[in-house]
Amino acid sequence: MKRLPARKVIIAALLAGLAACGSSKAPDAARTGAAPSASAAAPAPTAAPAPAAQARRLDEKNDLYEFSYSYPAAAAAIQVLREWLEGDLVSARAALASEAREGRADAKVGEYDFTPYMGSTEWKVVTDLPGWLSLSSEIYSFYGGAHGNSAFNSLLWDKAANQRRSAEDLFTSKEALKAAVLKGFCAQLDRQRAKKRGEDMVLDPGDEFARCIDPLEQVVILGSQSGKGFDRIGFLIAPYNAGPYAEGAYEVTLPVTAAVLAAVKPEYKAAFVAP
Repeated sequence: MKRLPARKVIIAALLAGLAACGSSKAPDAARTGAAPSASAAAPAPTAAPAPAAQARRLDEKNDLYEFSYSYPAAAAAIQVLREWLEGDLVSARAALASEAREGRADAKVGEYDFTPYMGSTEWKVVTDLPGWLSLSSEIYSFYGGAHGNSAFNSLLWDKAANQRRSAEDLFTSKEALKAAVLKGFCAQLDRQRAKKRGEDMVLDPGDEFARCIDPLEQVVILGSQSGKGFDRIGFLIAPYNAGPYAEGAYEVTLPVTAAVLAAVKPEYKAAFVAP
């Protein structure tokens, strides 16, 4: 056999050793399922957190009208509700603009100065529960005349159904709810009247502002003091409904009693806190 030169023998030995090292590591990695080094992999990009919902407020003023509309972040966070509120905003602004254009035309015909009209709606959180968002709004309008007018509205959002409801929807009937709250409602309303008119007030049965009013003809709201469920029921009463304009609005709040709970539809009883 022909012998290789010593230098070639050394080189061949080194190449054989390197080949052996490579072949011995590959089976070990396959056998153990070892992952590639973390330092060799590019880090995954971190997704930016979704921006928090922001409260919404629009203010607009021109020669025809002054308009404002607002709602809280809790409402803005619910897409379907936000879309409904935006639609309500558009409708309210369009109605105000239409009334203002008509008013300005009448002023021109009647040859008197036109005062720009005003309209505002401000939605606020009454209570925000895990399954429900209760909102109320105060609405102000001025279409000329001695003074503007105030009114109220309410909205109850069913988070599980992703649907807008009214407070009355949760009860078996308006009649059942009225029967459950009427006595307490009338007593508290008279106490508030006495406070506004003077403690020595004598209620005249013949005075329309001395009689009790129908609580279910007012704006009904549901609230919570405990944060565990609805335990308060409120009634927002616009000026003129319970007293002269100078007395302003009234608000009557009552606890959820056993009688009120009995008037709740079975499917909604879990949303209330039992007395």
